[in-house]
Amino acid sequence: MRTANISRSTPSNHRKTWRIWSGACFAVVLLAVFAQPLLALINYAAGSQLYSYILLVPFVSAYLLYLRRDRLPTKYGADLPLAIVSLAIGLGVFVLTYWLNIAGQASAENDRLALLTLSFLCCLMAGGFFLFGRAWMRAAAFPLAYLIFMVPMPDAMAEALETASKYASAEVANLLFHLSGTPFLRVGPVFQLPNITIEVAQECSGIRSSWVLFMTSILAANLFLKTRWRRIALVAFTIPLAILRNGFRILVIGLLCVNAGPQMIHSLIHRRGGPVFFMLSLIPFFLVLWWLRKGKVRSRQPQ
Repeated sequence: MRTANISRSTPSNHRKTWRIWSGACFAVVLLAVFAQPLLALINYAAGSQLYSYILLVPFVSAYLLYLRRDRLPTKYGADLPLAIVSLAIGLGVFVLTYWLNIAGQASAENDRLALLTLSFLCCLMAGGFFLFGRAWMRAAAFPLAYLIFMVPMPDAMAEALETASKYASAEVANLLFHLSGTPFLRVGPVFQLPNITIEVAQECSGIRSSWVLFMTSILAANLFLKTRWRRIALVAFTIPLAILRNGFRILVIGLLCVNAGPQMIHSLIHRRGGPVFFMLSLIPFFLVLWWLRKGKVRSRQPQ
């Protein structure tokens, strides 16, 4: 006679299935509670030149989590202290946002969405700590932490970064104009060239492409570099690279206006040239990434 092997589900499998289903139900409920602010965030990001990248962040985080699926613990355990702290922060920010609105002290739309998105992420972390535990959350730390880029920058932060980038780019452009031999006079962010005067305005700060480059460097550092100093070096490299790119863009536009005519200030390379210069900045970025990664491989080779 043949004996049939009957697989029996163990209590641990039941607990695992229960937690997965509980996590799915929690996510559905959380999305329902935050449906209005999340839809508002999607519409806001879709119509914004600065924050359009927000639409991609959840997909990037989900893909990173998928890549780490084999490293995630299969044993779950609730971490109540961290879950309570995360939930308290999330609910506190949520209540504060609507209280300010009721009290007639509502923040600007950008700041309001930033607070509500931060509240959503804190509540999401609370669910993770409660359903899956500290070990699982530690293993998924980077994909979950990357979700912070869903939060729009507060207006004060964006303005400060734009101003700093504007003046730093003007300094680089000043140096590049000197190196090019172009005669010019400069007063702050204003450059008087032979047949045109150009001003490095707030819109010329390149803050969007610089921020996206910064996000890309964090992602690439985590995926391709293993040592902390190499990761820090790659991320830090994006700051001077972004400033140099903006200064180079000002130089190119200025030289086009001098040599081809002042009408070039209205050309596509000025109004729509941001992506082109962003792609150019990726060349030195990937060269530095390759160099750092190559150094890591060499250090592993036997002496």
